[in-house]
Amino acid sequence: MNKLLIFLFLTATPVCIAQDTGTEKPSYQSEAPLPEGWPAPGPYDQVSEKTYPKYRAAVTTGGSGMSFWTLFSHIKKKEIPMTAPVEMKMENKGEKMEKVDMAFLYQNTNVGTTGPDGKKVQVKDVETSKVLSYTWMGADSKAKISEAKEALDSELEKRGLEAQSFRMLGYNGPGTPRSKHTYELQVILTSK
Repeated sequence: MNKLLIFLFLTATPVCIAQDTGTEKPSYQSEAPLPEGWPAPGPYDQVSEKTYPKYRAAVTTGGSGMSFWTLFSHIKKKEIPMTAPVEMKMENKGEKMEKVDMAFLYQNTNVGTTGPDGKKVQVKDVETSKVLSYTWMGADSKAKISEAKEALDSELEKRGLEAQSFRMLGYNGPGTPRSKHTYELQVILTSK
């Protein structure tokens, strides 16, 4: 009996140790469908190049919680299904980047109509774009945004490319722990 217990302990110990590494490989937890033709987020913790198709977005000024609720009211009133990600236009403000606009994305350009919806929401079609993207899992802290921006700036310089603008994509809502949220900071490249 003692030999059996020792055998079970010795064979189970490596499994327990292997499972408790403390480092989890980042992975995307989907909560809503992506817009039609959009690539999934990733790869994580590195710069990648992506192409996005034309899409429709409801946009409002600001990057705060009030912007989120303004857009949420719009899609609820218009019966537009929720998609992921939420898009935030980013601008350099001194040493840091700040969210200046927020957008909810429609499934495709056949859903809804373009134009104003009241004073705070503008629905518009956004043309096809090529981006450099840096994806991470965790909080959208200033430190993580700065790390992503530095990686993108370095890649822009290495490739001799110019930035048209920056945006951040947030893929998860409050039901997902912050440590499991997926974000992408992207530089939209100027067309040649």
